[in-house]
Amino acid sequence: MNIFLQSSEAGGGRIPARNEVPLEDTWDLTVLYPNDEAWQADFAELQARWPAVSGFKGRVGESAQTLRELLEFDKVLNQKIEHLGHYAMLRCAEDASDFANLEREGVLQNLLTLIGEGTAFVLPEIQALDDATFERYVADPLLAEWQIPLRKLRRLKPHTLSSAEERLLALGSSALHGHRDTFDQLTNVDMKFGSLVDDQGEERELSQSSFSSFLVQRDPEVRKAAFHRFYEEFGDHQYTLASTYSNSVKADVFSARARNFSSAREAALFYDDVPVSVYDNLISTVRANFEPLFRYYELRRKVLGLNEIHHYDTYVPMVGDIATHIPYDEAIDKVIAGLAPLGGDYCKVLEEGLRHGRWSDRYENKGKRSGAFSSSSYGNPPFIMMNYKADVFSDVYTLAHEGGHSMHTWYSQQNQPFQTYDYPIFLAEVASTFNEDLLTHHFLNTTDDPKMRAYIINRQIDDIRGTVYRQTMFAEFEKIVHEMEERGEALTLDSIKAVYHGLLMDYFGPGFTLDPQLDLECLRIPHFYGAFYVYKYATGLSAAVSLAENVLTTGETGPYLGFLKSGGSKFPLPTLAAAGVDMSSPKPVQKTLDLFARRVAELEELLGA
Repeated sequence: MNIFLQSSEAGGGRIPARNEVPLEDTWDLTVLYPNDEAWQADFAELQARWPAVSGFKGRVGESAQTLRELLEFDKVLNQKIEHLGHYAMLRCAEDASDFANLEREGVLQNLLTLIGEGTAFVLPEIQALDDATFERYVADPLLAEWQIPLRKLRRLKPHTLSSAEERLLALGSSALHGHRDTFDQLTNVDMKFGSLVDDQGEERELSQSSFSSFLVQRDPEVRKAAFHRFYEEFGDHQYTLASTYSNSVKADVFSARARNFSSAREAALFYDDVPVSVYDNLISTVRANFEPLFRYYELRRKVLGLNEIHHYDTYVPMVGDIATHIPYDEAIDKVIAGLAPLGGDYCKVLEEGLRHGRWSDRYENKGKRSGAFSSSSYGNPPFIMMNYKADVFSDVYTLAHEGGHSMHTWYSQQNQPFQTYDYPIFLAEVASTFNEDLLTHHFLNTTDDPKMRAYIINRQIDDIRGTVYRQTMFAEFEKIVHEMEERGEALTLDSIKAVYHGLLMDYFGPGFTLDPQLDLECLRIPHFYGAFYVYKYATGLSAAVSLAENVLTTGETGPYLGFLKSGGSKFPLPTLAAAGVDMSSPKPVQKTLDLFARRVAELEELLGA
């Protein structure tokens, strides 16, 4: 059995170098640029073009016509930046050990710092317009296509600084966010985890991507060994990681204070126009629903025949004799079948992109970023990075998840101009988890086998556990640590781990055995280095559960497809309200946790426990 290599199934457990991966298993980035030289030529054009923005300095507010000319110039500039950045990011994601890929990202970032400095006058000059003039300009037909972006910009007025101050922040942007590059290079390239023998007797390389594969092994000793080996490497770098994370938090707090926000959390939520009450409702609602979670852990312990349950025992399927070796092309079949309720057009576009359009970079290779993502630039395909493994059933769900992101982007691009197509992450996590919910419904409707039903229900339980309970724990951690920094408390390795340990005790309950190494988990979660992102997974799944139920019970896809088409034309909460979900209320979260409790009861009955 091979879980690393290409669809030819060749090769044992060795992770291939990038140049060893067959072309058909990689994404086709030639649609962005035919080669690196073409990227360099476009980069040179951007270098030559952007300084012309200085011609607008001091003139932004002189007329609606001048404002329109600036906005159109800025749009062309931003489209080119997005295009260049998209290619550079994807090339680095496919192999961060390649110096050319790192250099490409580096020179672009340096140029963007210069552009940020050179355009720092734009926002302050727009905000300097008095209200009457601003309203007159916005009402001018010349700016009809820019009304939404301009009104969104106007919200930033209390948090927009002078031109000189904005210039300084732009100059410091790269340095302020350098911790992310440090974390990525350390964890994706420098760290080495060695090899382990799996439960089939094969020696396989342990990596950030293959770690999940070891955690679903039936042999508890293999899971335990993988866990301890994995965290041993993180333990060797824990002081570096703690320093990196501490600086990340400090940067968040600095940026928030510089822009006159009361907290880093308020600053992060402001741009989506999401009140902090949504964040707090999520935490309080989840904390009020711990009992079904603890009941599930006890059920898992009994079914797996364990004396005590550890974190590394929470991913292996509880139903062990179900074959789950699913090759990539078969995964596409299953995903498309599950998404059939969304209609033929949706499924046709997604299937063509995955099967023939080379939207997806399928398998792990050395230097490749761990995890998965979907990413696009305007007018180009949505590319999906996978580290697909045939023996990890959740990877089928990951493909559906990233397909949700991709189709959200595809519909948005088809229906929105550049300035309103880019939707916020708060909405993105709805489209992705919606697809996962439909896939579960499909699997449950196409099997009468009690063991398979138990397997799928177990999978949905773990999905809600991982997306709502776990991400809410992460969200609460981010809230607490940022508040510590804002109060002037020291963020040290010990203090950061102490916070995380307290949350582990709360969220895993009294019957769970916590290995001390798990305290280091807070230093290895990539999203923590771009704070206040993870709560959107929990709210996204909660919204998706309600939206999927609406589609499945009524057969009406119009409101949901309308949501996909709306892109970033409205803020998240009114966008979801138009589709039929009120996320200002805790009800969607409670509804999802009620589903979790029902599924736990179903699983107890199916397994006779």
